[in-house]
Amino acid sequence: MKVSKTILITGCSSGIGYSTALELKNRGHQVIATARKSKDVARLKEEGFTAIQLDLADTYSIKQAVIDTLELTGGRCDALFNNGAFGQPGAVEDLSRDVLRFQFETNLFGTHELTNLLIPIMRKQGHGRIIYNSSILGLVAMRYRGAYNASKFALEGLADTLRLELFGTNIHISLIEPGPILSEFRINSYALYKKNIDPVRSFHNDAYEAMETRLQKEGAAVAFTLPAKAVVDKVIHALESKKPKMRYYVTFPTYLFAVLKRILPMCWMDALLRKV
Repeated sequence: MKVSKTILITGCSSGIGYSTALELKNRGHQVIATARKSKDVARLKEEGFTAIQLDLADTYSIKQAVIDTLELTGGRCDALFNNGAFGQPGAVEDLSRDVLRFQFETNLFGTHELTNLLIPIMRKQGHGRIIYNSSILGLVAMRYRGAYNASKFALEGLADTLRLELFGTNIHISLIEPGPILSEFRINSYALYKKNIDPVRSFHNDAYEAMETRLQKEGAAVAFTLPAKAVVDKVIHALESKKPKMRYYVTFPTYLFAVLKRILPMCWMDALLRKV
């Protein structure tokens, strides 16, 4: 018999977060769905979710979200799905310090702060699941995604270390590594590209033209793209299984590059990634 669990999910306004919140809610779990914008929180509430505001770039918002969550759940938090993130496109040499910092504030620092606030709760109750939504770009680096690459590589380093440090506590750490997934990720990335990158003055101007076309394309932009449900299925296993996996690959490209990274010489791997 499946036991209902309380789970806090970040980044539920759309895409993977929304789909996960909906599916887990339908499976009988107590879902606390979060979103950064108040209008998205209001919409989620209208749709029947228990929703609260959470901005991962704001310490006060993070602390308040934890307080709100514990009030709603009677002090419990069985699981945390660290899903909230965004991608800042642009060549590494075009990323200012402030732009790179903002990428890390949400994708790494805020996620880290939220996780650390909930670990004591999980220790006290004697169990917990912490699930990180990483990316194929936490395994391999790709051009013009340097800020996102760096944030996901760092996230995986923290998650792997935390798993070692929490051994024996009955708090399980899982990383989910999706490849291309249908979502509004590209729409948000394009807006950040327009805001923070000046292609006219960049050496990479020609490459940016092709990147703009990809970011604005509707539907799947690359082969092997899957719906958000593919990630949701992995979250369900990480949440409900007696023996959750340490890593879950999603989409064919993630499986492929995970294998190739282990077996190919680095120069061959670089040559392949330059063509992607």
